Amino acid sequence: MKRFYLIGFAVLMAFDTLAQISFKLAGEHALPLEFGAAWLARVFGQLWIYGAFVGYVGAFFTWMTLLQRAPIGPAFAASHLEIVSVLAVSVWLFGETIGWPQMLGGLLIVAGIACLAVSETVDEASPPVAPDGLPGASAAALAVAVADAGLDDGATR
Repeated sequence: MKRFYLIGFAVLMAFDTLAQISFKLAGEHALPLEFGAAWLARVFGQLWIYGAFVGYVGAFFTWMTLLQRAPIGPAFAASHLEIVSVLAVSVWLFGETIGWPQMLGGLLIVAGIACLAVSETVDEASPPVAPDGLPGASAAALAVAVADAGLDDGATR
């Protein structure tokens, strides 16, 4: 299952990064911004806008597949790894500079996702605990025990 998550989130990050980078490149080629037929022809006449569509559609289907199996909290956090990947790709592709605040922010994003992932695996490994602190006892088992002990006042029947 870990391999599924790693591959799935890598694919999601790749599709999201493709979409963001494609929109940036499409936006650069669509200037000047003047809504009209000529502008629409410039936008849809280049390949990058279609890369953005492919990125968004691919990200949507990858996300829906991941949500079938992944816990929502860590999955939602991990789905935002494209912030870090777009930052890294923009340095390489567009020559943008990264300062220490961006590096620190990227590290905090990755650290936060790692903390959520670790806490989720710890939660899955521990047995469920009933309100009285007994591990493994379910609410239904507790209701039966209360009824058998005669502590139930009959209001729930």
